[in-house]
Amino acid sequence: MSAQPDQTRAPAAPYAPAPGAPAELLTQLRADRRAQTWVPAFERDWAKALDDARHAFSLTPLHEVVRAWQLRVAAAPAVDAFMDSGRDESEFVDLGDVLGGRG
Repeated sequence: MSAQPDQTRAPAAPYAPAPGAPAELLTQLRADRRAQTWVPAFERDWAKALDDARHAFSLTPLHEVVRAWQLRVAAAPAVDAFMDSGRDESEFVDLGDVLGGRG
């Protein structure tokens, strides 16, 4: 019997969106009522991530942009409901705190 940890389990794979996820996400953003602000913001984030990916020889920046925007789209109905409820939103939570740090 050994006191060594079991190393047979592979580490969890990092998040990788489906190949068509960016196009699908852009379609969703264009259909949203926030399209006028969200589409240019997504395109700006995507362009920066493409540049970062080229310099780093990594797809991670692209995956991070897709994941962040998927979370924004998923959270939008809850944000709308909160805003429509008339509650005080002066003590907000930064999206970066919710998504966690990049690392």
